[in-house]
Amino acid sequence: MSEVKFSKNHEWVKTEGDTAVIGITKHATEMLGDIVFVEVPESGKTVEINGQTAVVESTKAASDVYSPISGEVVESNKSIADDPSKVNADPEGEGWFFKIKIKNKSELDSLMSSTEYEKFKKENPS
Repeated sequence: MSEVKFSKNHEWVKTEGDTAVIGITKHATEMLGDIVFVEVPESGKTVEINGQTAVVESTKAASDVYSPISGEVVESNKSIADDPSKVNADPEGEGWFFKIKIKNKSELDSLMSSTEYEKFKKENPS
């Protein structure tokens, strides 16, 4: 079973072999409110660690989604672009944003475990 890791920008990463699935956390959706627009990256796009990769807009704000690790986009979740409410309904499941072929697995070491992320949220509530 693969471990889910978290970034300080409230993205999650779940590895599946050499591929990583990336989305935004439930906490991020709670801060954003009702999501009304999502733009996901095209397959083949190269992304860098902490690089702006996708866009999410809600009734409260527009926000960039950053890639917590480097790699090449191999799949985007077009269904959330068609129905952004899926991100609110299941942000850490069906509401994933994109999958990348991992460039450097050691970058995963800089991300937080679920326990560390829970502590981070308490210490940084906004």
